[in-house]
Amino acid sequence: MDYQQLIEEVYQEVKTKNPRGKVADYIPELANVDADRFGIALVDLEGKVYGVGDYDQPFSIQSISKVHTLTMVAHIFQRKLWSRVNVEPSGNPFNSIAQLEFEKGIPRNPFINAGALVITDALTTKFENPVEEVSRFIHEVSGKDCVTINQDVMNSELRHSERNTALAYFLKAYQNFDNPVEEVIKTYVAHCSMEMCCVDLARSFSFLANDGYSIYAKREIVTESEARRINALMLTCGFYDESGEFAFRVGLPGKSGVGGGVAAVMPHQFSIAVWSPELNEKGNSVKAIMALELLTDKLKFSLF
Repeated sequence: MDYQQLIEEVYQEVKTKNPRGKVADYIPELANVDADRFGIALVDLEGKVYGVGDYDQPFSIQSISKVHTLTMVAHIFQRKLWSRVNVEPSGNPFNSIAQLEFEKGIPRNPFINAGALVITDALTTKFENPVEEVSRFIHEVSGKDCVTINQDVMNSELRHSERNTALAYFLKAYQNFDNPVEEVIKTYVAHCSMEMCCVDLARSFSFLANDGYSIYAKREIVTESEARRINALMLTCGFYDESGEFAFRVGLPGKSGVGGGVAAVMPHQFSIAVWSPELNEKGNSVKAIMALELLTDKLKFSLF
């Protein structure tokens, strides 16, 4: 398979069709990103990198970091963790307070904001310096020091963190939150403010395409069973309340972020990251979704 030719074809088709969306502005600093940026990087299981467009330009990964933090605590807390957060698609906005109250403080899944706050709370319980540990983990699974925290984005998110703070206090009211709310919010905002380029992001997801084994760390990051479960969560819950549509159109486990990035895996084949800042009404990158749909159409295979 000529992956370079494949992603170049996909890139040109998307550029020609040029679907438009709207750059995220509820975090004001994200609104300053050039809306026309667009890059794709694909990494196979031998570590070969194929890229096109702005694939080496760092961007704010936002909610994609939730896959990294989930991976870090899932095998540590195991059954206890899954009593604190569910594994069902939400069908509601990713920051819904009403859903959390309706379900009595147990978030639907670890990728909506309430669920990710529970994961970050568990991370804070486990590690004395959780932000440093997230960076260290990503560096290990991507095989290089590639993460920086954009302080301007972080400060912008902290200044507009009222809803996440409200979610955290709701969780605390239902005894599903162990650490000080402000401390966890700072950690949560920090890992969402991390910047990576498409190549490094794809590399950091490679172990999930390889049954949990990292070719960069040269060790098992999670078991094959745990990797399957993380992939299942990405497929069913990784795109907010557009997850069913993504599974229908693309058929790959993946995770999006409001910075315009999407990371996805084809198990036993490759990992891929696509970045384009303009989002649809569900908060997912319009060009990245189209690119991945074209990719699986051209490959003539997906999980299904």
